[in-house]
Amino acid sequence: MRIHILVLNGVFDTGLTAVLDAFGTANALAEMTGVSSLRFQVKVLGLRKSITTAHGLNVPVIAATRAQTPDAVVMPALLHVKPELLVKALAGSEVHEAGAVLRKWSGRGALVATACVGTFVLAESGLLDGEEATTTWWLSPLFRQRYPRVRLDESRVLIQSNTMLTAGAALSHLDLALALIQRASPELANLTARYLVVDMRTSQSIYSVPNHLANADPLIHRFERWARGRLAEGFSLDQAAEALATSKRTLARRMQSVLGKSPLAYFQDLRVERAVHLLKTSNASVDQIAAEVGYAEGVTLRALLRRRLGRGVREIRRSL
Repeated sequence: MRIHILVLNGVFDTGLTAVLDAFGTANALAEMTGVSSLRFQVKVLGLRKSITTAHGLNVPVIAATRAQTPDAVVMPALLHVKPELLVKALAGSEVHEAGAVLRKWSGRGALVATACVGTFVLAESGLLDGEEATTTWWLSPLFRQRYPRVRLDESRVLIQSNTMLTAGAALSHLDLALALIQRASPELANLTARYLVVDMRTSQSIYSVPNHLANADPLIHRFERWARGRLAEGFSLDQAAEALATSKRTLARRMQSVLGKSPLAYFQDLRVERAVHLLKTSNASVDQIAAEVGYAEGVTLRALLRRRLGRGVREIRRSL
């Protein structure tokens, strides 16, 4: 399987090395164990003669413009945590050129894969229009604002949509690489994950911080503060709108456009966050915690945690 790693200046060091190490480990394990699998022919490509990582390391690259079409191209993320710096980087010529190269390879049948902030670069190319995608959870409000044609679901770690494969935040680069290895051999992907001690995650929800997302919009920030004081009482859209001096329609529309969810869904996010905190920091029973976050029975809370986070109560408490 021919894999091109397309590296831009300012690339996230861990993302790049995680991808390279995953494919290198898979090749070594296939050779060592005799697992039947395609081998991974990995080339590191760039759009400039000199590529420097976010931490100042030089990366030897092959010219992307002269490379043949691969079976898959992986574009590690840029290291930009602040929205304003990311927006500035997206306006640069290198991102524009990367989009042209990705469109060319995609048009010739290559699978295009990226993670974290890389999804923004892919969205800039137009290749994600009409497709489903994920990205780093804390930049999801900015993503929705910039790319309304992309169906974003930041709760998931991996999303395959047509010939696009996107992954979530930071260390999801490993999940991305393992997903490509799995296309060649599920057995080898499982073995590689075990050697690298990687948990197979499906959801980012357990890592998200709801009040960080709320800061993206003043009205949502006020709603978040109002909701946190009423988790045990239950949710009322009428009461929320009245308390915030707005209409139910305005609040619902703002929540959907910024966070991609309803006020009730966000209220439940806050309940889950509070419940997880109590499970990790107290000896309270599940029934007691359920009552504190507004559920009559512990079984309801257990089902919600399993559905939202993909983990049960025991797993959450062990993760402390």
